[in-house]
Amino acid sequence: QLEPPRTPVQPLSVEVPSEGIAVSVIPVGIQPDGLMELPADVKVAGWYRYGADPLSPAGTTVIAAHVDSIEYGLGPFAGLKRLPAGTEIVVGMQDGSTVRYAIESVTSVLKEQLPLADVFDRSGAPRLVLITCGGQFDYTASSYSDNIVVVATPVTS
Repeated sequence: QLEPPRTPVQPLSVEVPSEGIAVSVIPVGIQPDGLMELPADVKVAGWYRYGADPLSPAGTTVIAAHVDSIEYGLGPFAGLKRLPAGTEIVVGMQDGSTVRYAIESVTSVLKEQLPLADVFDRSGAPRLVLITCGGQFDYTASSYSDNIVVVATPVTS
């Protein structure tokens, strides 16, 4: 007999306590251009609701936010690029639980070279990927050249 599909548990917040980084999280999908939706407010991150959640037995939980905006200024995720390996990230969940992660790597990748299949992995070991913009700002395109990608693995107490 098949197990019924697991109901995802929505992440509600991402915090990096040691750095004072805190954002609320809402579920997002895909824009018409095929890119992941992002909330306009830099203090709100988007959780890719078609992928894993932090309580999933497998796959990558992807949470992304704008680094800054003309309307809202510099966002909390602007500090991600400075985080050293081992830094703790705490994700608050809809069911009241929290999931703790330790940063494995922080990399800057040209947007067109972002390894989408790897980032949005649904079957590998559970992990968290935080994404924001970085690199040079292109005023003509109104966009940054790079993505800052933070990869973190669950901490078991």
